[in-house]
Amino acid sequence: MFDYLDYDLISKNPKILCGFSDSTSLTNMITEKTGLVTFSGPTFKSFSSWETDYSFKKFVRRFIDEDLSLCDNDERIKVIKQGKGHGQLIGGNLSLIARMTVGKYKLNFDNKVLFIEELGLEDDPAMCSGNLYFMKQNGVFEKLKGIWVGNYEHEMEISLEKILLDVLEDECSFPIIKTNNFGHIDKKIVIPIGIKVNIDTNSKNKIELIEKCIK
Repeated sequence: MFDYLDYDLISKNPKILCGFSDSTSLTNMITEKTGLVTFSGPTFKSFSSWETDYSFKKFVRRFIDEDLSLCDNDERIKVIKQGKGHGQLIGGNLSLIARMTVGKYKLNFDNKVLFIEELGLEDDPAMCSGNLYFMKQNGVFEKLKGIWVGNYEHEMEISLEKILLDVLEDECSFPIIKTNNFGHIDKKIVIPIGIKVNIDTNSKNKIELIEKCIK
């Protein structure tokens, strides 16, 4: 659908666009083409179908309270690789991000912090590995300033961060962290695409937004 979007019209009429999974393509491409901030997070429809109000509260905190936090104090942040990184957020569903690595509608990964998650029911560990290798072979990881890994659950019990490390083979110099608060799960936060973040694995917060994401 990229060919049929009027990016100039969209840029002149900014709206809050928030979604996850298949929405990854739309949100990231609109940010890429217009410079507008889009959001990875729950949809309005999903609020009524989940058993917890976690995502609704996160939605309110981001868009009404203008909260800038990405992780609450009680949410576990796992350090996969130590370090510091600074850059704009880009990402969402891994399989869709991988498809926008090359071609007419490729994304710019220069100096970005990539966040990724995947649905285990559709993409097994081999498919995740293949997508990550495709990104590696096209130079994506040479451009990044950090990676933030989200939810991935598969019956083989192989974690997404394990797959990622196998692909990278210690060839990256940026920090990698893992949380379980975004992806194909009920408890998901709202992540602004195109907003700058700091990652510091020695800091208490470890990842935090450093600029406002709504006006």
